[in-house]
Amino acid sequence: MHISTYQDVTPAVLAVMERTENPRLREIMVALIKHLHGFIVDVRLTEAEFREATAIINQLGQLATDSHNETVMLCGSLGVSALVCLLNNGEGGAQETTQNLLGPFWRMHSPRIENGGSLVRSETPGPALFVTGRVVDRAGNPVAEAEVDIWHASPVGLYENQDETQADHNLRGKLTTTPQGLFWFRTVMMLGYPLPTNGVVGRLLRAQDRHPFRPAHLHALIVKPGFKVLISQVYDQADPHIDTDVQFGVTQATIGNFIRHDAPHPTTPDVTAPWYSLDYTYVMERGEAVLPKPPIK
Repeated sequence: MHISTYQDVTPAVLAVMERTENPRLREIMVALIKHLHGFIVDVRLTEAEFREATAIINQLGQLATDSHNETVMLCGSLGVSALVCLLNNGEGGAQETTQNLLGPFWRMHSPRIENGGSLVRSETPGPALFVTGRVVDRAGNPVAEAEVDIWHASPVGLYENQDETQADHNLRGKLTTTPQGLFWFRTVMMLGYPLPTNGVVGRLLRAQDRHPFRPAHLHALIVKPGFKVLISQVYDQADPHIDTDVQFGVTQATIGNFIRHDAPHPTTPDVTAPWYSLDYTYVMERGEAVLPKPPIK
């Protein structure tokens, strides 16, 4: 096909995409070309804007390190991560789900702790937090012997891989659910934090006059054969940014009740007031247990 005008480009490219042998790849590529070319025509993308766009894509890769994933942050800031999550969970997007964003800070091989143990591995000032989790299936039956990988930011808003003052794997740990589907542990109360703003995401947020903050949250990744891996975040409903999460991750099903206690802890003498507690139920769906690829090392 000879191309004479811009209207000739899309049909020519689509004809090539239609020859893709893999049916799912063909479906994706055909739809991608239709939407991508349509977007370019709709906004009348200029040559200068196109060159800037390719420079941004290059920079996303250049900013990637063992402890930072700019591309994941950008996908969250555009709502793409939340859309993919909700479309693929909760019975195909039909129901609420406790599935949530993986985020850019999950690491594999967190140390194992026993139920009732602590995630704190180095001095981490802040109020104590006691978490009790329940893991159930969609019918409400307990999921026993599930592996629960927990991680969260410190009270200064930094994950341990971002902060040289924290020990390796501080505020991270793996537990196993009991026959009743329970797990419990002690840690410190986390705070919300701003995304790093010295890259592509920061420029976008400044251009849109948006704040960079995520509300305080607790990450969990739960694995059990016969179930889809549950990736979740539980958000503090008292956080000032609970309604304006920069990553669009907060859903009604993932808002937790982090209760503040101003009296001494009834069974742990070393805990001074205030301290916090969280009781939350995670719901798993039947499926194949496939771990995601870690976004950082």
